[in-house]
Amino acid sequence: MKAVHFGAGNIGRGFVGLLLHEGGYEVVFSDVARPLVDAINAADSYTVHEVGEGGQDTVVTGFRAIDSAADPEGLIAEIADADVVTTAVGPAILRFVAPPLLEGLRRRDAASAPLQIMACENAIGATDLLREEVTARAGAEWPALAGRAVFANTAVDRIVPGQPLGGGIDVTVEPFYEWAIERRPFGENPPHIPGAHFVDDLAPYIERKLFTVNTGHAATAYLGAQAGIERISDALADETIARQVAAALEETSAVLAAKHGLDPRELAEYRRTILHRFANPALPDTVWRVGRQPLRKLSRHERFIGPAAEAAESGLSTAALLEAVAAALAFEDPEDEQSVQLQRRLRTEAPDALAAEVTGLDAAHPLLPAVRAVFAARTEAVR
Repeated sequence: MKAVHFGAGNIGRGFVGLLLHEGGYEVVFSDVARPLVDAINAADSYTVHEVGEGGQDTVVTGFRAIDSAADPEGLIAEIADADVVTTAVGPAILRFVAPPLLEGLRRRDAASAPLQIMACENAIGATDLLREEVTARAGAEWPALAGRAVFANTAVDRIVPGQPLGGGIDVTVEPFYEWAIERRPFGENPPHIPGAHFVDDLAPYIERKLFTVNTGHAATAYLGAQAGIERISDALADETIARQVAAALEETSAVLAAKHGLDPRELAEYRRTILHRFANPALPDTVWRVGRQPLRKLSRHERFIGPAAEAAESGLSTAALLEAVAAALAFEDPEDEQSVQLQRRLRTEAPDALAAEVTGLDAAHPLLPAVRAVFAARTEAVR
């Protein structure tokens, strides 16, 4: 069995590629970073190091890599006879995955089993987005190709921090992980991925993860940066920040319980597990890595505005989430392009218009007045 995985970075090697390896797949990593591709191809194995309670080392073998920019024909050939295609490239990059994926489907033997495609991204409906990109490019040709592919959404969760210098292609990760996959698209033939679990309704898993793990991680980063703290684990060791993050997650849990009927007691236990993971002192994670790209993280369906908007629509509390939004607006990292852009816009643009544009909230949305006030406070502070 063969899997083609787009994105040979830390998530690709330390999570998705690892589980595919454990499922018996030969893994072909596709990436545009030539030095990384060369390093992977020069190695016979790499090690995934789990750090923290219960952690262990796992040696990964049976892989290779291809430079998709230098050898697009080689990539298409790999896709054409693969069993599985996965991605971990970021939602905005999926449009670049679509062209070789479509060409691989064109060249695929029509008698072969359908190619099983899963976008493993921190986004709701990422595989749907990839499918839309592929079908739009195929146009009228798509009905003839549709039987050659199966698309399934997934929810993935594993903390993979910035890696220590000199580690080569080894990857340091936390012991915890979760990979939930839609069951129905595969019928009786799901991919063999030990450790993944297949569910009938993925939406609660995706939103529970996004609105707890991603919201909590980013809130910790922004509040920690605001307090002058470098490491995520040290930020959560601060009692004030820990209370603020916990309060934000209580608000997102209230949304999840109301929307999906999830058990509040199970959600409370899930929150405790998540916060315990973030506090792992063995993970060398920084507020700067986790907090990067604040503009994206403040957008309409992301980790702050997404749950806060639903809370406001239902008359639920949003105060702690708005505190996290305020901290995100104060995030200043000269090494992060979006942080620099956000701070420039806060100094130069009208706060009401900027709030609406960044968050994507409609003019009549009940959350918008409170968000405008948060933006106005930040613009007053920086001007």
